[in-house]
Amino acid sequence: MPDASTNPHRLPSFVVPSHYRITLEPNLDEATFAGNVEIEVEIGQATDNIQINSVDLQISSVVVRDAVGGETAASEIAHDEDMERATFTFDSELSSGPYTIVAEFTGILNDLLVGFYRSVFTDDDGIEHTIATTQFESTHARRAFPCFDEPAFKASYGVTLVVPEDQFAVSNGPEISSTSLGEGRKLVVFEDTMVMSTYLVAFIVGPFEATAPVDVDGVPLRIVHPIGKGHLTDYALEAGSYALRFFNDYYGIPYPGQKLDMVAVPDFAFGAMENLGCITYREVLLLVDKSRSTEPELLRVADVIAHEIAHMWFGDLVTMEWWNGIWLNEAFATFMATMCSDNFNPDWGRWNQFSLERSMAFDVDSLANTRPIEFEVLSPVDAEGMFDLLTYDKGGSVLRMLEQYLGEEEFKDGIAYYLNKHKYGNTETNDLWDAIEHVTQQPARRIMDSWIFQKGYPLVSASISDDGSTISLTQDRFLYTGGDSADSTIWSVPVVLKVGTSSGVEEVRYLLEEKSAEINLDAPADWATANAGGSGFFRARYSSDMLKSLSSTMFENLSSIERYGLVDDTWSSVMAGRTSASDFLDFARSFQAEIDLDVWTVLSGCLSSLDKLVDGEAQLQYKAVVRDLAQPGLDRLGWEPSDSDTPRDLELRGLFIRLLANVGDDELAVKNSVDLHDSYLNDAGSVEPNVAAAVTGVVAAKGDSAQYEVFMEKHHNPSTPQEERRYQSALSAFPGEAEMDRTLAMTLDGTIRTQDAPYLLAVCMRNKEQGFKAWQFVKDNWEQVNKDFPSNSIVRMLSGVTSLSAPDQANDVLAFFEDHEVPQGQLTLQQTLEKLRVNVALRERESDSFINSLTS
Repeated sequence: MPDASTNPHRLPSFVVPSHYRITLEPNLDEATFAGNVEIEVEIGQATDNIQINSVDLQISSVVVRDAVGGETAASEIAHDEDMERATFTFDSELSSGPYTIVAEFTGILNDLLVGFYRSVFTDDDGIEHTIATTQFESTHARRAFPCFDEPAFKASYGVTLVVPEDQFAVSNGPEISSTSLGEGRKLVVFEDTMVMSTYLVAFIVGPFEATAPVDVDGVPLRIVHPIGKGHLTDYALEAGSYALRFFNDYYGIPYPGQKLDMVAVPDFAFGAMENLGCITYREVLLLVDKSRSTEPELLRVADVIAHEIAHMWFGDLVTMEWWNGIWLNEAFATFMATMCSDNFNPDWGRWNQFSLERSMAFDVDSLANTRPIEFEVLSPVDAEGMFDLLTYDKGGSVLRMLEQYLGEEEFKDGIAYYLNKHKYGNTETNDLWDAIEHVTQQPARRIMDSWIFQKGYPLVSASISDDGSTISLTQDRFLYTGGDSADSTIWSVPVVLKVGTSSGVEEVRYLLEEKSAEINLDAPADWATANAGGSGFFRARYSSDMLKSLSSTMFENLSSIERYGLVDDTWSSVMAGRTSASDFLDFARSFQAEIDLDVWTVLSGCLSSLDKLVDGEAQLQYKAVVRDLAQPGLDRLGWEPSDSDTPRDLELRGLFIRLLANVGDDELAVKNSVDLHDSYLNDAGSVEPNVAAAVTGVVAAKGDSAQYEVFMEKHHNPSTPQEERRYQSALSAFPGEAEMDRTLAMTLDGTIRTQDAPYLLAVCMRNKEQGFKAWQFVKDNWEQVNKDFPSNSIVRMLSGVTSLSAPDQANDVLAFFEDHEVPQGQLTLQQTLEKLRVNVALRERESDSFINSLTS
């Protein structure tokens, strides 16, 4: 961790807070608030000034009260907006000891979706409402009240809100009292919280309702929602109750809060936020009609709920010392949420689906512009850039790898020891490894340091000796560009081999800590896979003989997650220029009989990418190949659901419909999609939700102006948040220029919420016909986009440019960013631009030969 004493963005460490008493009165009509805060602190050395974090606050008075009641007023209150702090200067020196800082201030309910901000929504009767809500992570509590806004400055918080009498108010602690003040106002007092970091404080005011509390192991659980949406809360209560019980049991530590409210917020820049006892969510990730939702939608809601509740222990009870360690929060919550969802509904096969998230992390970590999971953070802007795929998905993946290598029970015991030892405190990465080593007596630090503090990941090349008695392993850093021999980084790789011999299948574990190794086998190997169980965060490359033997036995001896890895690793070889596109297509043909959802998910993505390499007659030939590959799968499942369908079958049916219609241009698939969508419009309950979602996308991709009007109506008048999101996304898929113009305009005219607009622009840039037009729109409106959209969303919006792989289009993008930066996500932007170059290189390298292979 950077030395706090030399970091200009860190506060002096000799003033330490222990308790805050916060009183706030928001004015929803004027979009302002007034407040008072009393902060109990311990001053460790004599000083004539106190520095504190503050942004966009007008602090009118400051008094420091000593232990016997003596008061000293600040003679000067100086604001430094660049450093996001205020300095209180006193005429006489304050000696060391306990004090209470008392400050009066006012602020603005901003429209930035951070700090204390306002959100406007219209109910089903067309009436407009305004709420005030918070989002403080990572460094935005300082926008709501003066505070020591660093995670290590833990304190308890007592919140009091003065609000309109007809409004609902909620905060971290349970409500103690609500007292009428007259003139339409009331004073709501909440219980003090446990000791925690500033970024976890929350308060929300507005026209909300709450479900009746459900008792979960003695903890009252409620869903707080905008008025009129109570019918969409049952599933969240079910998933939330399960997650709360699951983590109580797994961690062996009672839930640390006094109650748990899960709050649906109309405008929210993130997916959700783990405020202790008062978790905030986007509506689409909390409010759901189970009977009208797809399996991915239900899984996503359950995942996010579990992720946030997991944080109540990992993040809230035990918190990272500084933002370089944010992976300790987010990677663990990702890992734990996956485990919880897998138990909540085993039919989802959640750990298999986790392979998809690992692949997304691979995609970033295969770039020269990647970073280590733990990375130096100096400023608030640096902290904001840490919330990316590497923190969440690579971090979660390497934890899964460690758990599977050490053993699930051993890992669980190590985590319980870590949480118990450090509860209410702050930690660094080494504290976690020390705890796991203490319990398991295994070298966790030796294994994991290379994954946490080194960027990238290894390619493990495997070959079997001629007599089958040994397997040779070699590791090199995997890169999409530059070759894997240019980097000498070595990882401690927990390799788990699955080896087929004449006497059966055996598992061999080996910790590869050097460049190369040779493993002696008990019996000659007929075949072997280097990543048994699929949990290793590395790619595998096999000798040609080894790959041939694996392909011939994969349906008999490889699990679906291992087959997934085989496809994903082979496709990465195409991206890196080691395998041709035509060879990959030949390889893909061997999966015609595949029945697993996740294998087909990765295959579908690869086949969609190959479609961009062809045109003319070759494209017609290619689409015929896709139809031949996908049709047997849809024939097996049928267009209509059956009682024997599993949740994965329901989702797989939708995948085949999309693949056949959108990539294969299958006439029957398109016709059936149009007919089924018409049926859905007449009676939504008549079409199975996964099919309904699939055909919605198909109709949009083939749609005209008349269909666009229908989709606009459905988007503006949805029955659920999920339906709104489906139709919003579908608006980006229409092939017509006029339709794209209308969709783009809505992202900046207020029709599309600012929480959604950046993500809609990203998918617009992926439109095969109109993607470049969408990019031009972003470029032409760059100043407004940066002014209106949440700062954390800009780099996510720009992810769409990676689809613009035509060289002239890519050059336009690259030239623009020679003169334009994204300070809050500059490294992520560089990763995006590098991925664009990789896609251009793939197109230039493979297109001609792939076309020839299809037409010759």
